[in-house]
Amino acid sequence: MSCPAGAEDRQRDFYSGVLGWPELPKPPLLAARGGCWFLVPGRGGPDGELHVGVEADFRPATKAHPAFIVDIDATAAALAAVGHPFIWADPAEIPGRRRLHTTDAVGNRLEFLADRHPGEDCVPGPDRAGEVFPSQ
Repeated sequence: MSCPAGAEDRQRDFYSGVLGWPELPKPPLLAARGGCWFLVPGRGGPDGELHVGVEADFRPATKAHPAFIVDIDATAAALAAVGHPFIWADPAEIPGRRRLHTTDAVGNRLEFLADRHPGEDCVPGPDRAGEVFPSQ
């Protein structure tokens, strides 16, 4: 992921403040370049890391995106609690996976997916596919 110079605090507010992902210290030589790193808690597997780097000619990633396996209801609630918009994905696109899409603090596209549970109904809520939350 990337961000423009000076946007690290906005990214910290989103990834640590909203999602609850702890910030990781960057090694000194890399810290001088700006950016920030976050621990992505593993769900059904090992933890991961998200490295946000500074780009001089930043443009948010609006198509390609990472997808994180999370407690989808807790993530939706965290986003809604701070008024951060998100969209429930159409359950027909990936049967059996509840998903939502949002952006980070600088507009990078993100996807969050529920764990796979064979045979589980993947309705995102009471027929809410495509609905933008928080409702506006």
